[in-house]
Amino acid sequence: MKKLLSTLMVIACLALAIPAQAQIHFGVKAGLNVSKLHLSKDIVSKDNRAGFFVGPTAEFTLPILGLGIDGSLLYNQFGVDSEEGTSTKKSIEIPINLKWNIGFSSLVGAYVAVGPQFGFNVGDRWFNNICEFKKNTTSFNVGVGLKMFSHLQVGANYNFALKDNGKIHIEDLEDLTTIGFKQNTWQVSVAYLF
Repeated sequence: MKKLLSTLMVIACLALAIPAQAQIHFGVKAGLNVSKLHLSKDIVSKDNRAGFFVGPTAEFTLPILGLGIDGSLLYNQFGVDSEEGTSTKKSIEIPINLKWNIGFSSLVGAYVAVGPQFGFNVGDRWFNNICEFKKNTTSFNVGVGLKMFSHLQVGANYNFALKDNGKIHIEDLEDLTTIGFKQNTWQVSVAYLF
C-alpha cells in the first residue's frame, strides 16, 4: 500500500510540475507568400503571385516533451491578375499549428509544424465581376524551421486548400459557367518571440 501511495504521489508531482515548466511566448511574425491558383480555364492567370503577411503570434511549449502549439493572427495580401486587370486579395489568416521542437544546443534548434489555417476575406469579394472569393476558407499547413537565440524563428511552410477558395464565372454566348478554384501557398516567415 505504501508503494502504491508513493507511486501515486510521484505521478501527481510530475503532473503538476509539467504545466509549471510550460512556457508561453508572444511575438510578431511576418513573411512572404507565393500563391498558385489552380483553375480549369484560363480566365485568371495561373502564374505564381507574391504577397506578404504580418501579425502577432503566440507559442505555448512543454519543454520536457518538445511539443507545443503556435497560433497567429495574420493580415495576408497577394495580387491576382486576369485578362481585364489586376487586384489584391486581402484576408485575415489564423494558423494553429502543433509544433515539435528539437534542440541541438541552447542557441539553435529546429521544429516541425502541422495544423489547420482559417482565413477570413476582408477585401472585396468580387474581382472584375469574374472572380468571387469566399468569405472564409480552410487550409492545412505543413512546415519546418529553425529557432535561434531562444527568440528568433525562421521557417518555411506549405499551405494547401482543403476546399475551393472561390469561383470564376465565365459567360459564353450560350450560358454562364461557374468554376471553383483552390489556392495553394508557399510561405517563408520570420518571427521574433519575447
